[in-house]
Amino acid sequence: MIKSDKLTIGITAPVDAGKTTLSECLLFNSGSIRKIGRVDHKNAFLDTYELEKQRGITIFSKQAEFVLGNKKFTLLDTPGHIDFSAEMERTLQVLDYAILIVSAPDGVTAYTRTLWNLLSQYRVPVFIFVNKMDQSGADRNRVYDNIRKMLSSECIDLESCDEEELVVCDEKLLEKHLEGGHVTDEDIRKLISWRRIFPVYFGSALKNDNIQALSDALENLTLLRAYPDEFGARVFKISRDASGNRLTHMKITGGSLSAKEMLADTGEKIDRIRIMNGLRFTEPKEVKAGDVCACLGISSTYCGQSLGCDTSRFIPEMTPVLSYRVILPDGADVHDMLMKLRQIQEEEPQLAIEWDEEHSVINARLMGIVQTEVLRTIFKDRFGQDIDFGEGNIVYMETVKGVSEGVGHYEPLRHYSEVHLLLEPLERGAGLVFESAADNDVLKPHWQSLILSHLEEKTHRGVLTGSPITDMKITVISGRDHVKHTEPGDFRQATYRAVRHGLMRNNPVLLEPYYDFTLTVPSSQAGRAMSDIQRMYGTFDAPVTEGEYTVITGRGPVSEMNGYHAEVISYTRGEGRFFARSGGYEECHNQEEVVEKTGYSPDRDTDNPSGSIFCSHGAGYYVPWNEVEEHMHIGLLENFSAQESSVKGGSLRPASDDELKAIFEKTYGKSEKRVRAYRGKTVVDYDDSAYKSLPRQKKKTGPPYLIVDGYNVLFAREEKVDDIEIARLGLIEELKDYSTVTDDKIVLVFDGYKVRGNTGTVTFDGIEIVYTKENETADSYIEKTATELSKTSEVTVATSDYMEQLVVFGSGARRITSKELIYMMEESKEKVRSTLAEYKAEIKRDRRLKDAFDKVVKEKKDDKS
Repeated sequence: MIKSDKLTIGITAPVDAGKTTLSECLLFNSGSIRKIGRVDHKNAFLDTYELEKQRGITIFSKQAEFVLGNKKFTLLDTPGHIDFSAEMERTLQVLDYAILIVSAPDGVTAYTRTLWNLLSQYRVPVFIFVNKMDQSGADRNRVYDNIRKMLSSECIDLESCDEEELVVCDEKLLEKHLEGGHVTDEDIRKLISWRRIFPVYFGSALKNDNIQALSDALENLTLLRAYPDEFGARVFKISRDASGNRLTHMKITGGSLSAKEMLADTGEKIDRIRIMNGLRFTEPKEVKAGDVCACLGISSTYCGQSLGCDTSRFIPEMTPVLSYRVILPDGADVHDMLMKLRQIQEEEPQLAIEWDEEHSVINARLMGIVQTEVLRTIFKDRFGQDIDFGEGNIVYMETVKGVSEGVGHYEPLRHYSEVHLLLEPLERGAGLVFESAADNDVLKPHWQSLILSHLEEKTHRGVLTGSPITDMKITVISGRDHVKHTEPGDFRQATYRAVRHGLMRNNPVLLEPYYDFTLTVPSSQAGRAMSDIQRMYGTFDAPVTEGEYTVITGRGPVSEMNGYHAEVISYTRGEGRFFARSGGYEECHNQEEVVEKTGYSPDRDTDNPSGSIFCSHGAGYYVPWNEVEEHMHIGLLENFSAQESSVKGGSLRPASDDELKAIFEKTYGKSEKRVRAYRGKTVVDYDDSAYKSLPRQKKKTGPPYLIVDGYNVLFAREEKVDDIEIARLGLIEELKDYSTVTDDKIVLVFDGYKVRGNTGTVTFDGIEIVYTKENETADSYIEKTATELSKTSEVTVATSDYMEQLVVFGSGARRITSKELIYMMEESKEKVRSTLAEYKAEIKRDRRLKDAFDKVVKEKKDDKS
């Protein structure tokens, strides 16, 4: 284990609580900056973005470094406005401690409780700082009581508390106290680290009043962490610097990371490493566990990604529930604008930039109006183009109420796959769960894994409004392949169709987003407020009276309550407050109205077909979803219920010869038997004249090619790559074996700068191995080569890189994922082993025949002599 001398702390607060000002004081008191900046003076050390200075709010999380005693601190200043709460939440996953600011005049607000709940969810120890104590009306006792009531009774004022208040927070400490022992600083450090107590400090950041007490607490009441020796890291942010360089912000959670080192998780080399400090930065050659840094040179990382030995998972709570149409400037290239927006989506992944094919528009998910202004500014500054946003629309989801079986069959000429899925509802907020319960004798395990991969890789659309599906369990229960005609891509088509078929056979339900809200109004307006909530199909708990105000908490549909804050301000004449946060999804209160207004037809959605493709007399034909059962090759499973998702073993078995013959005749037509004699035995042939008369598809004259993105395939494997050189040689050997069972000419492409002594292009046992030139990426080489070869040859490109797949598709080449190629290579190994076994058996048989022949010849020679 590595003992780090560094801690990461974050400052969180509602907007205008004084978060950035407190950051300035902490940095100034530690000697990191010479002057305390102010938000209103637009000279704060951490508000570096021009729009932040204009609006006086923090939009992006910022990093600063300071030292207290023998401890080094990385300070992360997070946004306070609710429109940028997703940026704040991503920062929480890397914090060792947090400072939660409560504004003395406002007390604990609804958004303060939201932050508190998030800090609890991420298990972050918390120091509470009550700011603005210099303002009139700031009552220390009132705010303290409010904090203990609304947040936790374990919030303790360490500056004035006695031992009894501390010991009741921990059983062992209470026993120690009863035995005559005293509470030490080490005890307090442990209580804070274990989230048993939450220290509370009071002061004024604007006047730098009592900030030193908070600094002393950070120095003396925090515990340093130990990290594993093996490299690990957690990505919490993607950004770009003024020169357009992509920065991957991460916290090192194990071992160390060096510049020019290969990042095994992505197969990319770290170009440079930066330790950010406001607008300034240093570029160390190495960072160690506990450091927060930004890496340059890697392009495939994403927010929330765990690297190396780090196994944490980031599932955001703060999700946008409004979708806005992006209005493009006249004459703009839609594809180009889409790519630019997706670049910004890397930095703000919850934007969920989508291309709506049906309406030919780009949609983005946002938290609110302020975020649209920020995006307009970012796009203008970065790309020099103006964009705008239409009105926000509700982001609906779909699920199912019952249990159904979905079937997908894909069988155009020379292809074959069939997939059976079981769809079951789950509780709200469960998301999608994928499992396999298929019999391994019926469907090989690697095909099952491939089907699960296809279930996970796509945003599956519902059949009511075309909205994404959620809150259901999808189980692979059966399927079928063909030993000769099945390709991995066939199962993708069958899987997608099986999901849609199952949805069509089920009882689909439309879900709409709900707000969890807190409404504070003068008590004289409480009746009006409750009437409004009922009118908007909301529910609420018993109102609570606080002085002259009534506080109402409850839930309601976003479609009805969006914009209600303006109405509250109007009828309370500015005295009321309405705070709402995302509260998950519930059944839509007006489903029929929404479905009718959307006008979605699942039968017209050609990108998400519900029917299947079957084959007859050598030609594929489409079968609509409600007729699939009459054509499918495996019968539906029966007698299952919502309570039993396990598949009964007796329901699934390998097909008999008669069943296979029936499937063959259904597909290709009934064959006429032709009986003839052969060496005294009766032999039954089948008339193949029907196949000879089938029209042949026009083929390209050149040889077929398979182009492989080498590093993408290497890092698509489940096992970890420890030695890149050995892994590369292993892939070459596997492709060499695969080349014996395919007619494709194989081109294996590696990024040239990753190989010492770049040898350019070499040929090894028929495989063309390309090491790209300096400053030429594998992506650009594959794009260029696929485009050129597609003019005369059938080209297949193996990669899981989304952008590369998109470009390759435009060149006319076929696409398979890296995992699909891995499955194909595994299949080829089995075929090679089988062929070798047969070959060895033939050799043995030939040797026995030769030995027998030699023996006869020898005997005849002996007889003659």
